[in-house]
Amino acid sequence: MNKIEGVIFDWAGTTVDFGCFAPVNVFVDIFKNAGIDVTMEEARAPMGMLKIDHIRAMLSMPRISGLWEEKYGRSFTEQDIENLYAEFEPELMASLSDYTDPIPEVIETVQTLRNQGLKIGSTTGYTKTMMDVVVPNALKKGYSPDFYITPDETNSYGRPYPYMIYRNMEQLKLSASWKVVKVGDTTSDIKEGISAGVWAVGVIVGSSEMGLSLDEFNALSESDQASVISKTDQSFKQNGADFTIQSMSELPQLIERINLLISEGKRPGQGN
Repeated sequence: MNKIEGVIFDWAGTTVDFGCFAPVNVFVDIFKNAGIDVTMEEARAPMGMLKIDHIRAMLSMPRISGLWEEKYGRSFTEQDIENLYAEFEPELMASLSDYTDPIPEVIETVQTLRNQGLKIGSTTGYTKTMMDVVVPNALKKGYSPDFYITPDETNSYGRPYPYMIYRNMEQLKLSASWKVVKVGDTTSDIKEGISAGVWAVGVIVGSSEMGLSLDEFNALSESDQASVISKTDQSFKQNGADFTIQSMSELPQLIERINLLISEGKRPGQGN
């Protein structure tokens, strides 16, 4: 049948950890310890990448690399990246289990999709060691995909490379990239989906791209909520997302719409 066979979700900021706060706080901390004050926006910008690549991307930002040269009298090196990462991983591991609550509507939506016969895969910017904490804790709270994979298992080629998606397709026996939907909360997720030739969908509320906690979002006025939703929507679309959804409950209906497009001969990336 020419229709969607599987959905591949990201983890933090998409299915668990509303706002994707676990890693962000640690990125800010490790740079502060190195004498560099980074903003939350700078810490979030590369979100979704393998975490050592994320640190490299932050150090490559003109403002941060300038501060680094000012402080240390030289450009950053690969050794600096490794030193920061060596500090990052244990600090993240210490708090990670606290950031494994499923985001509202995720458990119900996944059940709906499974009832429709869809396979549920997942990719992440976390390492295998990190996922050894996240997966069992999320399972206890009611969320468990059929398959997950980390960049550790694709020779450290994480996003935006498509290999984690391909491994999902192989494991879940999904027959073509255009019969797959990738859902994520960062521009890295969108780029991963585009690289793999699947339908790339950005989820807005709870995303790292939006960058607000549930309490912060709920405290906004309706007009301010609409404003941050619109800004996040634009960011995803500018980075090539086929579609955006405000929250996970909209996904089953979107998949019906995509199935209709497929029946008309449309494919991902055709400006649907």
